[in-house]
Amino acid sequence: MNAKVLKSKVANRLRRKLRIRAKISGSATLPRVSVFKSNRYLSVQAIDDVAGATLCAANSKTLGKSANKDGATALGEAFAATLKAANINEIVFDRNGYQYHGVIAAFGDALRANEIKF
Repeated sequence: MNAKVLKSKVANRLRRKLRIRAKISGSATLPRVSVFKSNRYLSVQAIDDVAGATLCAANSKTLGKSANKDGATALGEAFAATLKAANINEIVFDRNGYQYHGVIAAFGDALRANEIKF
């Protein structure tokens, strides 16, 4: 992939991200869960946008998993346990400009399977 195509893909994702963030926001009772996907790892965090604070976070590097569907499922299960420990059962899902399929969908399905509503 040449540099021009890569630059436009990143720019398009950032435009999608801004559109999404204009519509959603998190609070202490209903935090926003933001997902970041790199080529190697996944990172997620529950954010209270009102206070500007991260309530809890997890990444696949600490679990020893990579950024594939299996790693996303394992991360979803671990993050759901972290959310439950913080007494959070309902969230606002921020896909961060990524399309909701593949790894992002596997993470979302793992959250739903562990009774986290969004």
